Amino acid sequence: MLIFLFLITISCSKRKVRRPIQPKPSTTVYADALKKSKLINKKNDEKIVALVKNDSLNTYIQSTEGFWYTYNHKINSELPFPKIADEVIISYSIKNLNDSIIYSKKDLGIKSYLVDKENFITGLQKGIKLMKEGETVTFIIPPYNAYGISGDQNKIKPNQSIKSTVTLIKLNKK
Repeated sequence: MLIFLFLITISCSKRKVRRPIQPKPSTTVYADALKKSKLINKKNDEKIVALVKNDSLNTYIQSTEGFWYTYNHKINSELPFPKIADEVIISYSIKNLNDSIIYSKKDLGIKSYLVDKENFITGLQKGIKLMKEGETVTFIIPPYNAYGISGDQNKIKPNQSIKSTVTLIKLNKK
């Protein structure tokens, strides 16, 4: 019985605090990643500006949201623009900056989208709000407004800028 009591007493001694094997990454790791990300974004922005500058057939508008767009078919009327929670019916395609098709309109089909209420390509979420029913617009979207550092895990590469031509087929106001 004494041996048992002695073992219990010894096992209840103070435990030593275990330190992590590897310390937390320093802030320089995050600073380096941020610096690399800014460099990638700058290079993508330069490619887009060069593309826009060299396209003599279209007039592009730079949005305050970080993407560029041009009207393929513009409606000059008093039709309303989509607002939050409106349903839009669109068809769209996605190309790379060299105009090679990544996803065709046939691949993507007709999409019903609730404005700002569903997860969708960030640049297109913002761009659709600049369109009227019946318009077709081509958007040039940098990676930070498209699929970002991970791509779409399929055909769109990490940090890839895209061109998307969108037709707003129908606008159902809420």
